[in-house]
Amino acid sequence: QVQLQESGPGLVKPSQTLSLTCTVSGGSITTINYGWSWIRQFPGKGLEWMGVIGYDGSTYYSPSLKSRTSISRDTSKNQFSLQLSSVTSEDTAVYYCTSVVGAKYDYWGQGTQVTVSS
Repeated sequence: QVQLQESGPGLVKPSQTLSLTCTVSGGSITTINYGWSWIRQFPGKGLEWMGVIGYDGSTYYSPSLKSRTSISRDTSKNQFSLQLSSVTSEDTAVYYCTSVVGAKYDYWGQGTQVTVSS
């Protein structure tokens, strides 16, 4: 059973960089054909896909967030990370890390609340 766990600060100040890490257990982030994604959910609203890092380290980002988003990985720790720069209050959301194969987002972390406030 694959398990994902997000970690990082719950409070970020405006204009700073939001940094989150997802630790994966029960599976490897280098498993062929798997991707590892970040998705967020705004209060009272739907989900927003942010980006993905593939099993080979390739990355793809949402066009609306591309200029502020970076996803990286540490294969030695079986972790992947999200950095979102120049945050504003509109980036306040619950952030999820997920695994994805094909079009199926099969395993999700429990989510972590990030609030942007001074």
